Amino acid sequence: MSPIPEGAAALDLPELDDGQLFAVATGRHHDPHSVLGQHAVSATGIADPITVIRALRPLATEVAAVLSTGARIELAHLAHGIWQGVDIVGADRYTVEARYADGTTWTADDPYRFAPTVGELDLHLIGEGRHEQLWMALGAHLREIDGVPGTAFSVWAPHARAVRVVGDFNDWDGTRHALRSLGPAGVWEIFVPGLGAGTVYKFDLLGQNDDWVRKADPMAQAAETPPATASVVTESAHHWQDGEWMRERGSRDPHTGPMSTYELHFGSWRPGLGYRDAADQLIDYVGALGYTHIEFLPLAEHPFGGSWGYQVTGYFAPTSRFGSPDDLRYLIDRLHQAGIGVIMDWVPGHFPKDEWALAQFDGQPLYEHGDPRRGEQKDWGTLVFDFGNSQVRNFLVANALYWLEEFHVDGLRVDAVASILYLDYSRADGEWLPNIHGGRENLEAISFLQEVTATAYKRNPGTVMIAEESTSWPGVTAPTSSGGLGFGLKWNMGWMHDSLQYIAEDPMYRSYHHSGITFSFVYAFSENFLLPISHDEVVHGKGSLLGKMPGDHWQQLANMRAYLAFMWAHPGKKLLFMGQEFGQPSEWSEERGLDWWILDQPSHRGLWDLVARLNAVYREQPALWELDNEAAGFEWLDGSDAAGNVVAFLRRDRAGEALAVLLNFSGNPHHDYRIGLPFAGEWEEVVNTDAETYGGSGVGNLGVVTAVDEPWAGRPASATLNLPPLGALWLRPRGV
Repeated sequence: MSPIPEGAAALDLPELDDGQLFAVATGRHHDPHSVLGQHAVSATGIADPITVIRALRPLATEVAAVLSTGARIELAHLAHGIWQGVDIVGADRYTVEARYADGTTWTADDPYRFAPTVGELDLHLIGEGRHEQLWMALGAHLREIDGVPGTAFSVWAPHARAVRVVGDFNDWDGTRHALRSLGPAGVWEIFVPGLGAGTVYKFDLLGQNDDWVRKADPMAQAAETPPATASVVTESAHHWQDGEWMRERGSRDPHTGPMSTYELHFGSWRPGLGYRDAADQLIDYVGALGYTHIEFLPLAEHPFGGSWGYQVTGYFAPTSRFGSPDDLRYLIDRLHQAGIGVIMDWVPGHFPKDEWALAQFDGQPLYEHGDPRRGEQKDWGTLVFDFGNSQVRNFLVANALYWLEEFHVDGLRVDAVASILYLDYSRADGEWLPNIHGGRENLEAISFLQEVTATAYKRNPGTVMIAEESTSWPGVTAPTSSGGLGFGLKWNMGWMHDSLQYIAEDPMYRSYHHSGITFSFVYAFSENFLLPISHDEVVHGKGSLLGKMPGDHWQQLANMRAYLAFMWAHPGKKLLFMGQEFGQPSEWSEERGLDWWILDQPSHRGLWDLVARLNAVYREQPALWELDNEAAGFEWLDGSDAAGNVVAFLRRDRAGEALAVLLNFSGNPHHDYRIGLPFAGEWEEVVNTDAETYGGSGVGNLGVVTAVDEPWAGRPASATLNLPPLGALWLRPRGV
């Protein structure tokens, strides 16, 4: 190895184009690492290559590289604030010392001396749109490289001409922190030494039109609290304690088990609570009610609270309104330890147009489809993902996996699936673009939904994917192997619409609308259904569930009790929005808490007690859930008594054990009502919604109904009993 002669600064080194230097100095170069940092070059008169060190230090009067050995290499100014010096062959760790005219000296590690932090396999998978753990490759990640701690930033921006990271650490001027392009995958990267958790940042991206745009990181795992919009570097220190839950979850099939879900909007359940504060209260409250699951309205970061989380700007960042990502992990962990599953609302169909977020991310359409006939939902003022772009699909598939794997979420409820499936959804003629066959089906979106459901189930056994799909699209819960969408459950919007319309009728007119309460049984097993009474049914002028009920206050509560007993007995999983469990009188608003005071009234407390009883019996009786998705789990006892407003049926489990459900939706009791049953003997009243303890009138059968060997309505046995007004009875054979 040849020593560097005296006057090394005057060596005949390769010249750099002034335009190239200017682009680097202004942060407009696509590969600043090719100029800055350490580089082996050949020089006239030197046999071996030598190492050139270049650093960007605008306004400095002197700059030196200080090697790990303590040796100093004085750098000479080239142009535009770029300095250069030489060393012997071989890279060595160094810091850059810059002195300024005011006498100050600033010493720091050089971001441009580090190798790329995104590997070749990551880049290949990103390019193919197949990186199932995308969040581990892109975004902001704390790293220690060569003993130097810092943060690695990487972002997908294939149309950008240059990318810079900005934040408080550089006074929001990214010229000294420009990222390098890592090639055709469209990924840009830089490692910035010294930056730790809590660093606030955004990306500046130079578009093809030569305009800069400033954007939050699409892969950020934390964000500032709205209305602030920057991304935040974070790292999890949470140690999960839900190992038993996770092991058992992997061995269970949620589609054939009990699922009774309490849907809630976190910010208005009990306003002022954070993720950690809510743990004890949610566990106590939901546990006392006996729900198996909680479903949170979307908790991904969103700028407008009034959207309830359905206009997402930070898909990988839990909203910071209620705490840190680890605070949310703590909440979910505690719920699991208490035996309560967690479902998260997920919104892959559309995103808002905020200029600092995903819209035209790198200066032109990227995440959204470029044609507004495909890429815009005018009704919602949002943009639609480009489901035909493999990298965009990868972003969404990985996001689903992120919530399932990094937050141990037990299932995802996919919002507005119909808007994803249909190209003409909420569009007039001429406002939508047909598929290649001239049809209205979004073929790319279908493929995306199949990919996300199949991948989620493959990687996370025991979880559940739920579709909010409001049309008759065939095979929503059919397996992808047979052409279905691959969801585990589908919201039964037909049941919800028909049953709510029926129960809103005055009892004296219900006989004319009997099919409204019975028609859902015709198609109950065409999909794997979940029965929802969700937030959408108690907002925007629809009033509360209690407010939909006819009659005076007593009759409204009685209707509520009978209706919920019908819902819990009907084939399908259950979901009830917060507040309806105690008959909240007012319409829900995200701006205030629930009407908790109403629980001081015995009649409303009675409704709450009934919901707890329904959940308890539901969980105890496999007949109510084991064959939810099979016709063998349901038998009519009497579905034709329109004049009496009576509906009666059996639910069965795999062993053939039965539970009888009798509902009287008329305003009067039916005394000496005869009903056919599968066998004689004593049947126990396990639920009577008219019991005085629930606020009812006390009509019943003293807890026991005796069936005798007298055939009736095609059944070998029958019983004569009292059916309470606006009431429901659940009967099971004594001793079962």
